[in-house]
Amino acid sequence: MKRVFSGIQPTGIPHLGNYLGAIRNWATLQADHDCVFCLVDMHSLTMPWEPETLRRQTLGSAACLLAAGIEPTRLYNQSAVSAHARLGWIFNCVSRLGWLNRMTQFKDKAGKNRENHSAGLYVYPNLMAADILAFHATRVPVGDDQRQHIELANDIAQKFNHDMGTDFFPTIEAFIPPAAARVMSLRDGTKKMSKSDPSEQSRITLTDTADDIALKIRRAKTDSEPLPSEEAGLEGRAEARNLVAIYAAMANESVEAVLQRFGGEGFGPFKTALADLLVESLAPVAEETRRLLENEDHLLAVLRQGAERARSISEPIVQEAERLVGFLR
Repeated sequence: MKRVFSGIQPTGIPHLGNYLGAIRNWATLQADHDCVFCLVDMHSLTMPWEPETLRRQTLGSAACLLAAGIEPTRLYNQSAVSAHARLGWIFNCVSRLGWLNRMTQFKDKAGKNRENHSAGLYVYPNLMAADILAFHATRVPVGDDQRQHIELANDIAQKFNHDMGTDFFPTIEAFIPPAAARVMSLRDGTKKMSKSDPSEQSRITLTDTADDIALKIRRAKTDSEPLPSEEAGLEGRAEARNLVAIYAAMANESVEAVLQRFGGEGFGPFKTALADLLVESLAPVAEETRRLLENEDHLLAVLRQGAERARSISEPIVQEAERLVGFLR
């Protein structure tokens, strides 16, 4: 059984884009993979943060993931497992500056003020590689924009193996689910759904009530034309495409199948059907999330249990890596 590692930054309550793009897929992968799922709170320190906010958001993210079907023993927070930091430092010394200079996400996040950002933001791809290789994971579900990180992780693993005269670290496969939905803002179909958007109406979160969901879908931006009967008719209609894609993803149907059912109609009936579908799917997740957040001690106990399992897998691997580089054990 192949081992899967995936991590998500604990930025609070996930939204519909997080759910359809990653979380739902995580839950499915558990059936036939040895999965390790991590709240990467150490990565959160690469950008400005508030300690109490980070703590609250980590608990919120944990509650949502558990409510969405992640098995408790497979989930933990990164900082609770020292293997990440220890292997991350080794990889800082294996990775080359030229490799890091090519990483586009640092350039995107740092912008014009790169000299004012932390060294952590610059080297975080090395820690990301350590996150994966500390478990000898060979499959990582990622978006297409994360391929570069997997390539870097493989470069680091190969250089480590070459320098140490071993084949210790495996090759990682970027696993990109073919049906992963790209969910856009409900207010602007050209922008991704985001927690940073100032408008609450732009996104559906996993703790929204049924009334919240219905209202947000009813207010979602559309155009004056009816829905087309074929996918080609969505060309140039970003908001219409977004809502149809959300319906298709939630119903596990093709866009064409959705359009065959609703094509020729106005957005009123379609929005009602979409809201009903979202409520049916997400209301149980929201209810369970709220229940879990009411018992912080239970959430902390679950994360500790997950960290124990993560340590039992990663500790022998990282100890061997430390031995290989010459550390005294």
